[in-house]
This record gives sequence, C-alpha cells and structure tokens, in this order.
Amino acid sequence: MTFPKGFLWGGAVAANQCEGAYLRDGKGLSVPDMLLGGDRYTPRTFCSVIDETAFYPSHQAIEFYDHYKEDIALFADMGFKCFRFSINWARIFPNGDDIMPNELGLQFYENVVDECLKYGIEPLITLSHYEMPFALVQKYNGFYSREVVNFYVNYAKTCFTRFKDRVKYWITFNEINCAIVTMGHGGMGDLYGLGVMDREDVKSTERIPLSKLKTNPQVTFNAMHNQFVASALATIEAHKINPDFMIGTMIAQVTGYPLTPNPKDVLLWQKEDNINNNLCGDVQVRGKYPEFAYSFFREVGVDPSFITKEDEDILYKGKVDFYTLSYYQTNCVTTSKDAEIVEGNLHGGAKNPYLKASDWGWQIDPDGLRFTLNKLHDRYPEVPLMIVENGFGAFDNVEEDGSIHDPYRLDYFRPHIIAMKEAIEDGVPLIGYTTWGPIDLVSAGTGQYAKRYGFIYVNRHDDGTGDFSRSKKDYYFWFKKVLESNGENLE
Repeated sequence: MTFPKGFLWGGAVAANQCEGAYLRDGKGLSVPDMLLGGDRYTPRTFCSVIDETAFYPSHQAIEFYDHYKEDIALFADMGFKCFRFSINWARIFPNGDDIMPNELGLQFYENVVDECLKYGIEPLITLSHYEMPFALVQKYNGFYSREVVNFYVNYAKTCFTRFKDRVKYWITFNEINCAIVTMGHGGMGDLYGLGVMDREDVKSTERIPLSKLKTNPQVTFNAMHNQFVASALATIEAHKINPDFMIGTMIAQVTGYPLTPNPKDVLLWQKEDNINNNLCGDVQVRGKYPEFAYSFFREVGVDPSFITKEDEDILYKGKVDFYTLSYYQTNCVTTSKDAEIVEGNLHGGAKNPYLKASDWGWQIDPDGLRFTLNKLHDRYPEVPLMIVENGFGAFDNVEEDGSIHDPYRLDYFRPHIIAMKEAIEDGVPLIGYTTWGPIDLVSAGTGQYAKRYGFIYVNRHDDGTGDFSRSKKDYYFWFKKVLESNGENLE
C-alpha cells in the first residue's frame, strides 16, 4: 500500500473563515459577513444590517489577508504539495453584478498564488465557498435569478483568465449539495450555498437563527439547477481559456448506513444516499439528472419544468474533470422512532454504537472513508477523486510553556490516512488529500474559534481577544513526517 508519486498532500481553507479584512481594498459584503457567531448549542444568527456593536467572526477571522506569507511558509515547511483556498467573489466583484473587477482584490489572490508557487505548492482554487456577494441576495435572491448565472460566469472567466498559466486545479462550488443536505433543518444551506432567502427574512432587521430561515423546495431546486448551469458554463469557458485546466465538483459526502437490516431502513438509506450525494454528483460528472431526481421532485412538490432542453445540453457539455469531496463523519438512518439520535450528526442521524464521537457529536469513522471512496469510484469510474476536506474540530489547551499537545488529532488522522491507502490498494484513483483546516480558523457551522482544526494554533478567541500570533501544535510535526514520507511514516 503506497501513495502514488506526485500525490497532492496539503490543507484547505475558505476565504470567509480565514482572511478577515472584510471591507478593505474595495471588497463588498458577502453572505458570511452578515452572520454572528454561535456555539454547539446556540445557532448562528443572520441579520440584514450590520450591527457595529456586535462581534462578527468573519470580519477579522484569523487575518490571513495580512499573514498569508507567514502561513504559506509554515505550510511549505510542513511539506505541502497543494493548498486549497477560495477566492471571495465580493473581493473581485463587490456587488456581484459590477461591470469591472476590483483590481486590488485580484492582486491579493495573485500574491497568494505567487507565494504558493514560490515553494512549489500547487494552488487549488474554489471559486465559490459560501461567499456570494450579499448584494446579489438582496437584489436578485441569489441563484434563483437566472441573471446571477451570467454574473457568476463572468466572475469565473475573470479568474480563469487572470491565473490561466499558474493555476491548474479549480472547484466551481463548494459542497454544491449543501442545500439538499440541510433541507428540513432551516435555510442555512439555501443561504450559504445558493444565496436564496425568503424576501421577508432578507428585509428583516431582527436577528434570525439560521435554523429558522424560511425555505421553499421549488425555489431551492430551481436555484440549484441554475447553479448547475453556472458551473457547467464556467467549465466550458475554462477549457476554452486553458484546455489543461482541471475543473472539479465538490460534494459534502453524507455517508450513511441503515441502522438495522430491516428492509425499510435499507430503502431509506438508499434514498438518502441518492438524494444527498448522488443527485449533484450525477449532474456534474455524468452531465444529466438521474431518474430518481424526478421521483423526488414529485414527492416534495417541485415542478422540474425549469430544466430545459437547452440547459440539458449545457450540463452535458460542461461535465467536470474530477470529483472532490469533504468527509468528516457518517450517519445511521432508520424508520424507527425509538432510535437514539446523535445531535452532532447531519440530519440528526441515529447513533452508531460502534463509533466514537468528537466534542461536537460528530461520529468518527475512518472505515467509512474507504467505503465512500470505493462507492464513488464504482459510480464514477471515469474521473479521479480527491479528498479536499477531512478534519477534526476539538478544544485545544495551551500549556504554560506555549506547547499544545493534541494526541486526539493524531488518533483521528492516522486511521483516515490508512483508510486512503487501503482504498488506493482497492484501485481507487485518489490523487490528493487536503485536511480541513491546516490552521485554526472560524467554524462555518458555529462561528467559533474554539472549535480548532489546525496543526497551527492561532491566538484568537470567541470573545474577540487574542493577538493572531501563530504557533505549532504537536500534530504539526507528525503531519510533516507523513508528508515527507509520502504517507508511509505514520508512527
């Protein structure tokens, strides 16, 4: 069992969770700029106007905007071959529909790319990682408006053209299935992924918990279809600009198991796997909607007439080149009303008695990663796979001497890396692995700093204190050995 030569080891971040500098150098407001923090038991809240007296985690985040050289140097020291980051759409087109791009925004990302290339690190850029300009939400209701497709494609072409000779790997949308995954649990996925909001909510000056945002399945799936079209059109344009570009989808893998061998549990698992994972993957990899999608549309009262013949042609022509995924946990599903529910699971899944959970209730399942990779290769044998998010959020304690001992992080990553090696031995064409996140950042789900993922500690806290200084955790040195040995040294 060995990782292939040139395997893309690295880490992944999102602009809204690390950059800060939220209105500097011409940047406009983006969706995460409107969200206040929460914690495991308190949901994040949205408000359509900025409260200057409140604490918004993304406004400063970890100040990557000012620390990117220091941070990339640390990544290089660790042996990164790849760094996945996102471009904040509102930093390039502050209102989303601007005629001309913001040159200062483009220059910042050019500096980041150059810094990566200086160390031989391959940039992997996500064009939209929950960072839609908020003006597009207010004016157009996000991707529910077909006009936003054109704005996105213009933004994508601007980035492709600027970096056509220096960036090979691109992702059009982060976790494009997020609105489906969160359906029935409030409008977080609609707002994050699609920029779609109920018109009353978007005008309200009250703070609204994300779980209480109103949703409409017809609007959600219409907007998601427009996003598919936007991704396909961007992919077509990308290949015109540089035929060597690799354009990828990115799916939040909601891997699940039937809780029992009861056939009803098995059927429920199959249905959820199809809707949560395979629907979006099929559209972007195979270039067409699967038949089960239309059955689901009927079930939830969605009229799919927005899927036109012209759009079907676009989707087929704009198929992606590789498949990327996030993987954190697995869920169990059951029709039983008596099952114990795990609060941290997506969908409030049933507890798996064979798994341990993180401090946030996420069930840890490295074997599920091997299962997932094999399942994806079986379904999409024609495309390479890449894990672009996998990580473990935990409370870290800084000792008096400044050291941070995090053996729990080693306990998480070692078996997941072994699972990847086993999947490669199974024949899975896995080309890379970027952990989430290589440096502490703001949690998207809770808005916390305290939920720390990184092997680099950032002195920043949920009360707004801290000097943003960086320091290495024990795990930093372990992961450095892993990368230097191309995944062979896991001791």
